[in-house]
Amino acid sequence: MTSLLGIDFTSAPRRAKPITVAHGRLEGARVVLDHIERCSDWTSFEAVLARPGAWLGAFDFPFGLPREAVVDLGWPQDWQELVRHCAAMGKPAFRAALDAYRETRPAGRRYAHRSTDLPARSHSPLKLVNPPVGLMFLEGAPRLLAASVHIPGMYAGDPARVAIEAYPGLLARRITPASYKSDERRKQTPERRAARAAIVDALVRGAPSSGGPQPAPALHATPAQREALVEDASGDLLDAVLALLQAAAAARQGAPRFGLPADFDPIEGWIGGCSVASNRQRDGIGSAAQ
Repeated sequence: MTSLLGIDFTSAPRRAKPITVAHGRLEGARVVLDHIERCSDWTSFEAVLARPGAWLGAFDFPFGLPREAVVDLGWPQDWQELVRHCAAMGKPAFRAALDAYRETRPAGRRYAHRSTDLPARSHSPLKLVNPPVGLMFLEGAPRLLAASVHIPGMYAGDPARVAIEAYPGLLARRITPASYKSDERRKQTPERRAARAAIVDALVRGAPSSGGPQPAPALHATPAQREALVEDASGDLLDAVLALLQAAAAARQGAPRFGLPADFDPIEGWIGGCSVASNRQRDGIGSAAQ
């Protein structure tokens, strides 16, 4: 049976803010949460990527960049070469290039977006602060390539280790529009705790997977696990579990596309569970749940 991983990512893992990996598996109509792993450095995260399959992981960082920006910047228009190019630049040069590019764009359109960002209401991978999504791409995508995991529609790696892009806010927003997390202590309010509790309750019942009638697999977690998801005010544990549910939805769709559209741009990537039909809804970039 394929193992499932849900990864809440950070571009600077450390003991106080590790990469959080939810491990689980599909059992019929439910997803069993087995355990949570915390990677406080790159070595431990790379070890997760290198573990033999079969597994399918949903990773909360952008796998690609907006084609519009890639073309404008004159960067390689092949995903492998683009990732290698950005990694070779290093963080200071990558940051400087995106800062300079942003200044060339008109006010109100400083950030180019991928096609998937608009219906998902996710942040542009060119964003470097609050949250630093661009740095998450810079740290995450080269490690996926180096580990030679299989990325459907983008890179033909080891078919026993499959990676799809996740966005926990996409699933959370289908349950509640309320903000549910913050790393700032002053913003860790009872209202956000109540929102986390509502999300966990909905996941246990089986929340809608795509806004339609078909339910997602229900989450099976112990009382202690459910309490931990609610009490973690940072939302890292809950985001990892939301990504785990997105991994389960992709696993149910199966190879070769795992539910991803057949014609998405391989330079940009696509967020698992993001509906192509919702591409008409192009306002509201970013989520209140972030």
